[in-house]
Amino acid sequence: MATSRKDSKGRVLRKGESYRKTDGRYQYAYTDIYGQRRFLYAKDIAKLREREADVSRDLIDNIDSTRAQRITLNEMFYTYMKTREDLTPHTSASYIYQYEAYVKDTLGKRHLKDLKYSDFLTFYLDLMNKQGMSIGSVEHLNRMIHPVLDMAVRDCIIRSNPTDKIVAVLKKRTGASKGVKNALTPQQQRAFLNFMDGHPVYDHFKPMFTFLLGTGLRVGELGALTWDKIDFENNEITIDCALTYFAGRFNTGTQRLFITTPKTEAGIRKVPLVSEVKKALEEEKRNQEEQGLFCNVVIDGKTDFVFLNRFGGVCIQSSMDRNLARIIDSFNEEEIHQAKLKQREPNLLPHFTCHSLRHTFCARLCENETNLKVIQSIMGHTDIKTTMNVYAEVSEEKKKESLNAISMKLNLF
Repeated sequence: MATSRKDSKGRVLRKGESYRKTDGRYQYAYTDIYGQRRFLYAKDIAKLREREADVSRDLIDNIDSTRAQRITLNEMFYTYMKTREDLTPHTSASYIYQYEAYVKDTLGKRHLKDLKYSDFLTFYLDLMNKQGMSIGSVEHLNRMIHPVLDMAVRDCIIRSNPTDKIVAVLKKRTGASKGVKNALTPQQQRAFLNFMDGHPVYDHFKPMFTFLLGTGLRVGELGALTWDKIDFENNEITIDCALTYFAGRFNTGTQRLFITTPKTEAGIRKVPLVSEVKKALEEEKRNQEEQGLFCNVVIDGKTDFVFLNRFGGVCIQSSMDRNLARIIDSFNEEEIHQAKLKQREPNLLPHFTCHSLRHTFCARLCENETNLKVIQSIMGHTDIKTTMNVYAEVSEEKKKESLNAISMKLNLF
């Protein structure tokens, strides 16, 4: 009968375990899922057996734990990106740029085996609390990392995805929500438009910003809009493409502006042409004729763009946001001056971007439409949850207004 092997303290060793007198370490020998002989080492028998349990579990589940110990998140990310041939060059470059800016030199260097849910939660919280990143930006970053780890799960490198449902937890813990927090109130919206009306410097911007407020288009969709996509007879606008600006080290060509198709089918849609927007378009066309301004660019075979800059080129987001910032600053400066003259508190505009006007349109739409599918279709939301989040927040505000109105009428006590 064979005698059991023991360590220096007389403890019985299990199958595959041994004690190395040369360095005082415990060793465990096993065969991985590829039939290769592998070894684990530890100074303490209890620690070794913890690792044994992990290995046994991985073997049962067919998990390649050896590869998980060797491959980093960076390596997995670039492997994943090679499979995304469906992405346009500028979209792929954007993903890589954002990943390298925030992840490559932090969690990216870690091995997949060592990355836990708590690591990503702490990482995202630090981005929000220390670097001021919004929940929307964190969610966008996670949308790049999550499928990378999903690939690792499907390749049997790791058992589960540590970023599953992490954004929902972030929103709950931080109280952050994408919602309509950047939307203008109806009063702010009117004040903003009225300020530009007839202004000696900013009047020519009013049609464009009125258009954004009345359609909810993304800035890229506005930039790519051509006159043939506007149906004045049936009062609708066809959205089927967007303007993107792609520059930097990933773009080796000379072209910087591109016309792209929407990333999802939901982006291709019809948007109602309401009367105020129709007036804004007519005013824009009249202004261009008076100034002798005409479109002088062709981008990917398209021309005759609706909204032009002063050189006859297309409008891009960076310049639009800069002009918007100037308008807001001028409005607030004038409002402060008027408030002092009239001895009242100034009603200042918050600093917002062109994309905030899309949020504003969505808020007004939710205030006046109860059919979520209609709202989703007009906005071009891929996920109905996006629409529901905005609708829920707007509904909450309307509920408060209704309750306040009721309390003024009812004598309950």
